[in-house]
Amino acid sequence: MKLDIFNHIAPKSYWDRMLEVVPTAKAIDMHKRVRDIPCMVDLDERFRVMDKFGDYAQVICLPNPPIEALGGPAIANELARLGNDGMAELVRKHPKRFPGFIASLPMNDPDGLLKEATRAVNELGAVGVQVFTNVNGRPLTDAATMPLFDLMAKIDLPIWMHPARGADVVDYKGEKKSHYEIWWTFGWPYETSVAMSHIVFAGLFDKHPNLKIITHHLGGMIPYFEGRVGPGWDQLGTRTSDEDYTLLLKKLKKRPLDYFKLFYADTATFGSSAAMVCGLEFFGADHVLFASDMPFDPEKGSAYIRWTTEILDKLQITPAERSAIYEGNARKLLKLK
Repeated sequence: MKLDIFNHIAPKSYWDRMLEVVPTAKAIDMHKRVRDIPCMVDLDERFRVMDKFGDYAQVICLPNPPIEALGGPAIANELARLGNDGMAELVRKHPKRFPGFIASLPMNDPDGLLKEATRAVNELGAVGVQVFTNVNGRPLTDAATMPLFDLMAKIDLPIWMHPARGADVVDYKGEKKSHYEIWWTFGWPYETSVAMSHIVFAGLFDKHPNLKIITHHLGGMIPYFEGRVGPGWDQLGTRTSDEDYTLLLKKLKKRPLDYFKLFYADTATFGSSAAMVCGLEFFGADHVLFASDMPFDPEKGSAYIRWTTEILDKLQITPAERSAIYEGNARKLLKLK
């Protein structure tokens, strides 16, 4: 089976409320794109696309934008519950199509996010939680959200990490916005890499050696910049005069590079064979999981699945490795039967 562990869907109740919260006239960047994809909501259209790929199923999660970007804690909690209840219902009704779902959380509510994560896992059967690379501009390792890592390490289920960045994050200090959608093309891989770095240097893998974090798009920039992450960060502190980072380096139990290899990563590379080879070499077949990022492709559903499977099927890897990437790793991490 091909088990797609990072793709996006919007249950109807969540979708309708989201449109009320953020009307079309006030749509933020990614909200505009999400509204333009029929199979995000239309199950008949989604199943039509899925049926093209044979023995194929999806572990589903909500799309961008982050729910905490759509309103305050009250709105975020409401949307999280609607989204999680809706996805749980889809899993119950269509278990062969959707063997599991990933919970969304009100990340702007420190107490609410822990309660919703617990409810989603214990009562609804979520196989993990989705977070974005920042919480309205604050790092995931901020004191308000750090307890989520403790909770998920205790529950022993994965955290899916999706990049988030908008045109309001400028490319140059003197500008008012990011142009040409650079905020997405290069900003999202950068966002992922920054979030991973904060997790590493916050010592979370020393605190929770078995913490499971799945990074979208094969770990962002990290595999390509292995030399900078490795020998480069072995010299942490040599470029900084106002803070002694060498003390942090001594505090960590491993090289920075070794921690980055503890992350898991998915195969959503938008059809790039070179990126797939690079990421697979960095993380290893036991830490890579099949994902397409459906339905955000030019065909609005089918292209990313097709391109990704074509690449994986042609890779010079063993049948056991290919099976692990397509299905085995996911079943183990997500504790699926």
